[in-house]
Amino acid sequence: MSSADEGRQARIIDEMRGFIKKVLADPTIPAKCMEIARRLHNDENADQKIADEISATTTIRIPEIMSDADRIFIEAIKEVLEDEAALY
Repeated sequence: MSSADEGRQARIIDEMRGFIKKVLADPTIPAKCMEIARRLHNDENADQKIADEISATTTIRIPEIMSDADRIFIEAIKEVLEDEAALY
């Protein structure tokens, strides 16, 4: 693995650690994020709309140009929605 790849992975890990700490500090964040995703997941440009509303209503800040960690977070939310749908 190149040093550039290692640096990128370290940056993603650091960003995810910061996110996890925010979630642990405010346990209402996951429920808020999922409520937002349930409401917006079928909209056009859903990922950006979900990110924008999460940023506006929680302590999680997702910039307009998402980082790799931000995209991983949005993908995880969508996977949880898919898992929920599979249960019904």
